[in-house]
Amino acid sequence: MTATDPTAHLTAEQIEELGRELDAIRDEVIASRGEKDAAYIRKVISAQRKLELVSRGVLLFSIFPPAWLLGTAGLSVAKIMDNMEIGHNVLHGQWDWMRDPKIHSTTWEWDHASPAEQWKHSHNELHHTYTNVIGKDNDLGYGIMRVDEDQKWHPFHLGQPLWNFINACFFEYGIAAYDLELGRNLQKRRRKNPEFRARAKAVGRKIRKQVLKDYVIHPLLSGPSFLTTLAATFTANLVRNIWSHSVIMCGHFPEGVQVFERRSIKGETRGQWYLRQMMGSANISGSRAMHFMTGNLSHQIEHHLFPDLPSNRYAEVAVKVRALFEKYELEYVTGPLPKQVFSAWRKVFRLSLPNKKPKVKTPDREQELVAA
Repeated sequence: MTATDPTAHLTAEQIEELGRELDAIRDEVIASRGEKDAAYIRKVISAQRKLELVSRGVLLFSIFPPAWLLGTAGLSVAKIMDNMEIGHNVLHGQWDWMRDPKIHSTTWEWDHASPAEQWKHSHNELHHTYTNVIGKDNDLGYGIMRVDEDQKWHPFHLGQPLWNFINACFFEYGIAAYDLELGRNLQKRRRKNPEFRARAKAVGRKIRKQVLKDYVIHPLLSGPSFLTTLAATFTANLVRNIWSHSVIMCGHFPEGVQVFERRSIKGETRGQWYLRQMMGSANISGSRAMHFMTGNLSHQIEHHLFPDLPSNRYAEVAVKVRALFEKYELEYVTGPLPKQVFSAWRKVFRLSLPNKKPKVKTPDREQELVAA
């Protein structure tokens, strides 16, 4: 964490009371889930599928500039909806309570290079369990960036603004690679591991399916518009990737968001886990349209506290969560998208350089609580 621990004023009893209050918020939403929520996700899925179908239809005539612009814009939005408000949230199990086999985390597959099953393991089981714990949370810097002053600096880190930009442009493939833990598993000894080989083949099959759909079948159906449809689809994927990457960066990397050492989670209680989610996430303020297009991950703090609650309920939950931040005198990191993007990228650049001064080590939080 930072040199000054922003949670140092809390006692162990206060942290556990905070946990009980957050549990109560979660229980209230779970008890009130119903047909209105189910109707919401069904409406969103229907709208996304219609938008994608119409957009691809328009792109059959993409040789004409107005059709190219309209079709590309529509397909970009459809792909963002598929990944953010639908795929990400369905795969979290947010809608499993509906018992609808067509909208269930065990059956859903999305428009993405990473197979759903592999993503659920790396994201749901690892990232959300070990949020912002260096060496445990692979989402933290995606294995290519230095994310904290305490991490040893290497000349390689000078390029991390470039690595981050490339990752943004091809984000779905970056996610697939890190789901595979590709850097670690490409070692000669690990490459022959049957489990890794099976997962790598699954990723290969998924990528081939995506490429065939986006860059072969649809452009071929466009006939004379083959090249323009190809360009439109590439552009839509680029827009989707940069948008998704920006939302994730804003939720995990702006100034004010805390990172944690492995030792800090040893013996972690429910209340301490909640507190880590609160301090390790940031929100994006904005309109209802902004929240929708981010898959409600603009409410990243609430999502990390309650990853399995329906995304359409995060706005109402945020009011109660923010009140708890104020009650316990904690900083609720939030801001408009441009501010959060600037803050995250500034941090990327700052940490690409070696420290000018040694950082003051924060006392171990677990030892402080025991002493209290």
